[in-house]
Amino acid sequence: MKQASNIKLYSLLSVPLFLLASCTTSRYAATEKIYKNKARDFSETIKAVPPVGQGVAGLSPDEQMWVGSINFGIRKPSFVIIHHTAQNSLQQTINTFLVKGKSEVSSHYVVGRDGKVVQMVNDYLRANHAGVGSWGNNTDLNSSSIGIELDNNGTTDVFTEAQIQGLIKLLDALKKRYNIPTANFIGHADIAPGRKNDPKNFPWKRMADNGFGLWYDSVLVMPPVDFDAVAALRIMGYNVKNIGAAIEAFKIHFVQTDITPALTPADRLILYNLYKKYM
Repeated sequence: MKQASNIKLYSLLSVPLFLLASCTTSRYAATEKIYKNKARDFSETIKAVPPVGQGVAGLSPDEQMWVGSINFGIRKPSFVIIHHTAQNSLQQTINTFLVKGKSEVSSHYVVGRDGKVVQMVNDYLRANHAGVGSWGNNTDLNSSSIGIELDNNGTTDVFTEAQIQGLIKLLDALKKRYNIPTANFIGHADIAPGRKNDPKNFPWKRMADNGFGLWYDSVLVMPPVDFDAVAALRIMGYNVKNIGAAIEAFKIHFVQTDITPALTPADRLILYNLYKKYM
């Protein structure tokens, strides 16, 4: 009798979960089908032996061969790039990422204002979130990073406490899962100076206090007279081809109260301290 009761209870508990899964699936059935088809196509490409389209042009079949090594794994992300959505709701952003268009923009995760975390792309796959940008010598951040969008319109919205708590939990999971270096948690503005300014007014110090990104010390020392600010920005990772844009991006992240494209004496103190951490 007890076993029968347990089975009945399990069945009753399963009903709402089944209904929830059904509602979720039916709501996005069309885009889920596209996702599965694309994932299947990628899996077929990976399973092909020898790999299709990866031969060496100019060599005959007798001059090249395929031998599959047993020592390999899936490529893993080494950066996390944080954005704000510049849209008005979580649902609006989800809808945007489900539209197949010219930009085909997407992100691995979206964090709502209530702290809800929505995953939209498998961590191992390449999401189109970084666009044209660079960090150090890395010029294809889409291929080496996880993109996280925060539901925030970028102007009047503030990042809610629930949202920050949800983000911290997500970042903690990603850092542990992929052993992502602390310095490699950066913002969209950092990798695209002059083109992007997000996330604006973001609590980067709080992120750094939790192990996600670097921050400057509370006690700063004067840089030497010959301190090269441009070289320091470049060493940190900024693209300095447009030095004014690079300074602005640096200040969006580390200063925030003043994002004019010129370094004040106080900005130089901060930059010198951070540059030594990135060396």
